Amino acid sequence: MFECPVPESVSDRIQMAHGGGGRLMNDLIRSVFLEAFGSPSGSVQNDSAVLSSPAGRLAVTTDSFVVQPLEFPGGNIGSLAVHGTVNDLAMSGAEPLYLTAGFILEEGLPLDVLNRVVHSMAEAARLAGVRIVTGDTKVVERGKGDGIYINTAGVGAVPHDLEISPSSVRPGDSILLSGDLGRHGMTIMSLRAGLSFGEALCSDSAPLHESVAALIRAGIPVHCLRDVTRGGLTATLSEIAEASGLTVRLDEMSIPVRDDVRAACGLLGLDPLQVACEGRYLAILPGEYEDEALRLMRGCGVSSGACLVGRVEEFRTAPLLMKGRLGVERVLGMPSGMQLPRIC
Repeated sequence: MFECPVPESVSDRIQMAHGGGGRLMNDLIRSVFLEAFGSPSGSVQNDSAVLSSPAGRLAVTTDSFVVQPLEFPGGNIGSLAVHGTVNDLAMSGAEPLYLTAGFILEEGLPLDVLNRVVHSMAEAARLAGVRIVTGDTKVVERGKGDGIYINTAGVGAVPHDLEISPSSVRPGDSILLSGDLGRHGMTIMSLRAGLSFGEALCSDSAPLHESVAALIRAGIPVHCLRDVTRGGLTATLSEIAEASGLTVRLDEMSIPVRDDVRAACGLLGLDPLQVACEGRYLAILPGEYEDEALRLMRGCGVSSGACLVGRVEEFRTAPLLMKGRLGVERVLGMPSGMQLPRIC
């Protein structure tokens, strides 16, 4: 005979009743989410938000976050969700304005973990200058949710007329990278493997929109922007090169990888060029703007390590080529598998 469990009146863990639409769900919304995010409509709690927007083009994105472990050096799934969504908007040259947040919570999740995630998310949104304006909460049975999943959507204003996409890339373009590679992926991997590579190894998760905005405001005709996430630098540039029908030529010696990340990759048999970042991006732009763009990027803390890593050429033998440390050039291809699952 099926029995509907009676919820505990007081508990420090998520219960199925927290997703049932009753008192516990309303208590959870008020005590956790509204306490952290506030309400864009004052005391009114509707299923959608009506928002004012600047006139002009809008960018819209959506993403889901399933990272494990939920908390890691440099952030947690909450701050990661904000940064990832803000960065997706930034890669269109958009000014992020509003976010939504949908939470899928697993029965048994400690409420103190949820509170830390939500407050980290709220602080990340505040620092990025965006508002979390609406959301949703569902609870799934124990063993079916892995703690927390977060789904987001983001809306941003596009204050320019540029066509920022791989189709805009041209021969002679410079490829600029905003900083060192691989810290987020290797931080997550080291936690899963129970390994330590020094206290300095932490996620590079960060919002990138201010660095991108500096380029746009300066009138630099950016051709393409991409954040270096799943698949790392290799996958990102392979996709751009194949879409543009051109060849991207990299110089391995110019690609920054920290010693602790390189050591971790070597120990675990991973390629640092295929390891995900959550706070790094590529800017592809006309070569004559290279010096100015590097100066502007280096003036922003999140991209202070910006450097030139390659150039775009007419198509040659393959979409993506790299001159190695010994001067030998090799073909890089799109990664066929996933080195690090569940990293964002």
